[in-house]
Amino acid sequence: MHREISEAADRSPQLIEQLLKVWERSVRATHLFLSADEVAAIKPYVPQALRAVPHLIVARRADGTPMGFMGIDGQKLEMLFLAPEARGKGLGGALVRYGMERFDIREVTVNEQNPQARGFYERMGFRVCQRSAQDEQGRPYPILNMRLGE
Repeated sequence: MHREISEAADRSPQLIEQLLKVWERSVRATHLFLSADEVAAIKPYVPQALRAVPHLIVARRADGTPMGFMGIDGQKLEMLFLAPEARGKGLGGALVRYGMERFDIREVTVNEQNPQARGFYERMGFRVCQRSAQDEQGRPYPILNMRLGE
């Protein structure tokens, strides 16, 4: 799968809509602890997060279609989502390595109820350093704070 990874120079409404679709498909495939209603309740906040994150990195197929993206703030990976058909093909690792090399990513937060994500980040060298019983919005979804090499 040919892919280009680069920082989004222009966060056009079209790009935000394409990434929102990737986000929703990714969440429905990986965040099985969320109900359809919960996904629908979170979805309206995603475009704002995509526009606000300091660095938005997009992975595209050769035809320009976004297949995954990540958001970085400082040294923290704030979000990483892949189209379901792109999972397990090295794209997530390529994105995280890009972020490590160009933005010195050192930390990430994952849902405890998403063991595949935890395993992925552990394979990338991250270790759990703290657990919270609630997510950032105060919902009852335990999160794990992970740091590189701890």
